[in-house]
Amino acid sequence: MEFNVGTEFRPRKKKRSNGFIKFLLMLFIASVISLGIFYYLHYLEQKPNMEKATPYQGITNPTWIDGQLWQGTPVKIENGEVYLPFSLIKSEIDPAIFWDESVQSVLITTKDKVLRFPNQQLQAFINEKPFQLTMPVLKAEDEIYIPYEPLKKLYPIEITYYENYQVTVIDHQGTAIQEGKVIKQEEEERQVRAIRSGSSIKEPILQEIAAGDTVRILDEQDGWYRVLSSTGIVGFMEKAHVALGTITILDKHIEQKEYTPWNPVGEKINLTWEHVVSKNPDTSNIPALKGLNVISPTWFEIADENGTILNKADARYVKWAHQRGYQVWALISNGFNPDRTHQFLSDYNTRQSIIRQMIEFAHLYDLDGFNIDFENVYLKDKELLVQFIRELTPYLHEQDLVVSIDVTVKSTSENWSMFYDRKAIGEVVDYMMVMAYDEHPAGSSKAGSVASLPWVEKGLQGILEEVPAHKVLLGVPYYTRLWTESKDSSGKTKVTQKAYSMPAIKKWLAERGVTPVYDETTGQNYVEYVDQKEGLTYKIWLEDEQSMKKRAELVKKYNLAGIASWRRGFESEEIWQVIVDTFTKRP
Repeated sequence: MEFNVGTEFRPRKKKRSNGFIKFLLMLFIASVISLGIFYYLHYLEQKPNMEKATPYQGITNPTWIDGQLWQGTPVKIENGEVYLPFSLIKSEIDPAIFWDESVQSVLITTKDKVLRFPNQQLQAFINEKPFQLTMPVLKAEDEIYIPYEPLKKLYPIEITYYENYQVTVIDHQGTAIQEGKVIKQEEEERQVRAIRSGSSIKEPILQEIAAGDTVRILDEQDGWYRVLSSTGIVGFMEKAHVALGTITILDKHIEQKEYTPWNPVGEKINLTWEHVVSKNPDTSNIPALKGLNVISPTWFEIADENGTILNKADARYVKWAHQRGYQVWALISNGFNPDRTHQFLSDYNTRQSIIRQMIEFAHLYDLDGFNIDFENVYLKDKELLVQFIRELTPYLHEQDLVVSIDVTVKSTSENWSMFYDRKAIGEVVDYMMVMAYDEHPAGSSKAGSVASLPWVEKGLQGILEEVPAHKVLLGVPYYTRLWTESKDSSGKTKVTQKAYSMPAIKKWLAERGVTPVYDETTGQNYVEYVDQKEGLTYKIWLEDEQSMKKRAELVKKYNLAGIASWRRGFESEEIWQVIVDTFTKRP
């Protein structure tokens, strides 16, 4: 081997990867940064937010009702006194509270009282007897405000006012009030005892709170307690900061005189209406009515818009009824005149006049109760009718008088059916008679049953959805309609009708030698008779012993208060025994 002279020999070096080293260095730096960020964020996450927030910012006179913030018209605070808006009371406390424009007064009815609070007056009235207020009702713009002072004696509610933030808290009867006590923890250095705006330590502080303070626990949300502080602030506290205390159930008894309506112990009510047009019947001609215990003569009618009551009562009739052991519930009607009805229902003083007259008549004739028969009423007067019943009932109960009302089955007819608020009325009256007849009324263009059994039962079921069975009487017809169908010159069928009593229709059938057949569809005996000579077709769906037995069975099936029949004198003699036997027969 040869070497060139002067040439320097250097050993060959191994080439190193600078990129790999740089990668390791960057990985190390990134790990350190990530770990730092992690610990920093973890520290921040655990660090409570110390920002302060203003409670109830933008909310005027906040009001809490059973733990929920009221979103409607704010309460009014004057000189530290709480005035509740009418809309709040109607929505959350008493749906029946009523503003009467005619006398500029708030009306509150209870089981035994009618209270009237005139606008901006310190004199109010209980059953029209005056008493003094310390603060009046106020009407401002579109709202009416009622002071809490008289309300606390009327409603089972408790109101607490927190002056710091002008907060009102309303609790209903039966509310469970859970107390909590703020406690001190071992890790005091990182603990902030505070009420926050939300269920997280990152939410701002509404109020710092000291160990030993008490709060009211409203509920639990997301692992935090929602609490009410002693200053009226509602917010969230960590559960670890609060120890559960005692639970108090709000028990506020409002004393009211209870009224127990008359009822025949161990029996059903068996009522019949006595139809009096102008002259009362000769009672010596009325046979024994087996099983009857209430009679309702149609004696009174509100005759004009001023509430004048037309009187056809007879003291001798009452004496005769009482001697037979019958209660007398006199019927009062609105004359079925919607305009007149609107006028007298719209005015408080007129309603009061009607009530006073009814009480006077009750004393004069020794009545046991009243039966209210208001028909053909405008739908717009639905609430007014309820108000009249609510005002009437405490006065009549005060006189130990039974209050009952007649209603139709439900339908889409406004003036015939929809104006009855059956649920609201049923909460007030003692008994409700369901006039389950006139399925096909006098003016019907189609022949049909006065009250087919399926129609009756369906109508009854509709009533029982809103009114308890122990208040309901099934109204039954003691009459039937004879329908006549004929052809006019164009071949079109013309339908006419005439109402018949049970004895009269039996006579009509006997004279023609016609035998009824049972109709499964209606649950009644049916007659169809063709007079070839006159070219007429007669149709009759009979009310008789068989149909009455089925109706009485419905009373038992649904455990109703009883039965009410329209009207005495239309029935056959056997009907009374049929009803008694059905009511007393054991299943």
